[in-house]
Amino acid sequence: MKTVDTDYSLTPVAKEGRRGIISMMAIMLGFTFYTGTMLTGGRLGTSLTFQDLAVALLIGDLILGAYTALLAYMGGKTGLSTHLLARYSFGQKGSYLVSGILGLTQVGWFGVSVVMLALPISKVFGIDVMPVILACGAMMVVTAYFGVKSLTILSVIAVPAIAILGCYSSSISLDAIGGWAGMMDATTASTMSLTMALSLVVGSFISGGTLTPDFARFSRTPGIAVSSTVAAFFIGNILMFAFGAIGGLATGMPDISDVMISQGLVISGIIILGLNIWTTNDNTIYAASLAFSNITKMPKKTWVLINGAVSTIFAMVLYNHFIALLSFLSSIIPPLGAVMIMDYFVLNRKAYEEKAFAETTFDAVHVPAIAAVVIGGIAGHIPAGIGCINAVAASMVSYGVLVEVKNYLARRSETAVPAVAARRRSA
Repeated sequence: MKTVDTDYSLTPVAKEGRRGIISMMAIMLGFTFYTGTMLTGGRLGTSLTFQDLAVALLIGDLILGAYTALLAYMGGKTGLSTHLLARYSFGQKGSYLVSGILGLTQVGWFGVSVVMLALPISKVFGIDVMPVILACGAMMVVTAYFGVKSLTILSVIAVPAIAILGCYSSSISLDAIGGWAGMMDATTASTMSLTMALSLVVGSFISGGTLTPDFARFSRTPGIAVSSTVAAFFIGNILMFAFGAIGGLATGMPDISDVMISQGLVISGIIILGLNIWTTNDNTIYAASLAFSNITKMPKKTWVLINGAVSTIFAMVLYNHFIALLSFLSSIIPPLGAVMIMDYFVLNRKAYEEKAFAETTFDAVHVPAIAAVVIGGIAGHIPAGIGCINAVAASMVSYGVLVEVKNYLARRSETAVPAVAARRRSA
């Protein structure tokens, strides 16, 4: 009997696999409830006035929302994962580069995040850290193994719990600093520029946001894909930033779990930290496994087990030695999404719609896309403006120019061949 791939690792999501707005909101909110965003919020809360913080969050989330909404539309319209969409712009084998970068970074961050959860559990309960790492990694792998259905169930449980516990803790922190009025007056002058603040807001999740099609492709319509993604990024990001900012101002600790432990809410702090990391990490290993499935054609479930085992066993090594490398690789990810957006919406839209995915013939490697990612990666490290926005803009513009140059040279070659043949006949 043929096994049905309910994860649609190498095919578009079938009609019966599509989901409605409530299910998609749960998945996307779970994805955006991210501990790193709280840490960024804590840094912003202690460095900006309330007005500047509000402006940075609004503009930053608008940028993130626009970027992820475009990718969500692509996923919802085609039913394709990030890696299958990449075949159109990067080529069949070129998409392996995209999958390799995304897969390696996500596997690495999975291991790092497992340690971020295991260390405080070990400290609070006096347990050796390695068994905790193994147990946490195993639980996260289980939900990713069973696919979108289990991701949805976990998010339905975790998202309200995180929101309720986080709001309760934040209310205690607000009382400690004199309520909302005290929070507005807590930082009298900004010590961080708006450009830097925007870089932190957008940079906190733009790499993860590039994986949006991996989840948005399950939406019943493109409208559901876009609305659930934008709403999740606004609600999820603003809550996470708010928890971090309020906790940072009240206690000097931007992580809501640390704040709750300092408030005497030890078990609640561990629960909120665990659910927060779990809902992001199962999405992370799920996306990484789709990446390696694209390269090897092995089932996603097999890769979930492989990736989960490797990143859990070597979690402490990754945490201690590879965070800088993972951060560098993550900086290359936004140009990948930028190239795919430019290809779909501006340069090559008909190719996505004229033929079914299975009937489409792809280039082996599309050189302009690779070159555009390199250019975007360099632009992202220019010490001016907003790094990730520089990277996205440079990738999109350079990809458009390079494709036009390639097409122009191809047309010149096509007209030159008949002209040469005609001269030979006349001779």
